[in-house]
Amino acid sequence: MASISDSHFDLFQLPARYTLDAEALEHAYRTVQTQVHPDRFAAAGDAQKRIAMQWATRANEAYRTLRDPLKRAMYLLSLRGVDVAMESNTAMEPAFLMQQMEWREGVEDAAAARNIDALDALLNELRDEERARFNKLAALLDSGADQAAAEAVRQLMFIERVAAEIGAQIERLEH
Repeated sequence: MASISDSHFDLFQLPARYTLDAEALEHAYRTVQTQVHPDRFAAAGDAQKRIAMQWATRANEAYRTLRDPLKRAMYLLSLRGVDVAMESNTAMEPAFLMQQMEWREGVEDAAAARNIDALDALLNELRDEERARFNKLAALLDSGADQAAAEAVRQLMFIERVAAEIGAQIERLEH
């Protein structure tokens, strides 16, 4: 078994790449969980139970990270020594900044008009944009273009925030 401090990829014996085989990840996770699940150590001593719990927690955290495309990208960049620096690096390409403003204005206008159909349309547009950007991100990460990938991650984080805001507006208007 891997060391508890190994990377998430090493834990599941997967290549440290952005593009992952989801089925292989699922299989590897189940395999690790069957080996370290605390129920297997019910009759063991307290120290062994604690270690099993640490391993199970570690496996769950690694699985959640690798299963989520954005978290996987940030994690892979961190392994490569690249800090996404969302808090301190807000510089983005001008075209994306303009698109951000358009999306924000669209959300505000649709919410003010209580127009759920317009919010749904914006949400669909964002999801389409998100899919395209995840494809671009995969190519950037798998080719080693880490700085460009970090910017793509920041853009995707923004898109996810706006999508969440739209979802909250829709929910508010429906109730």
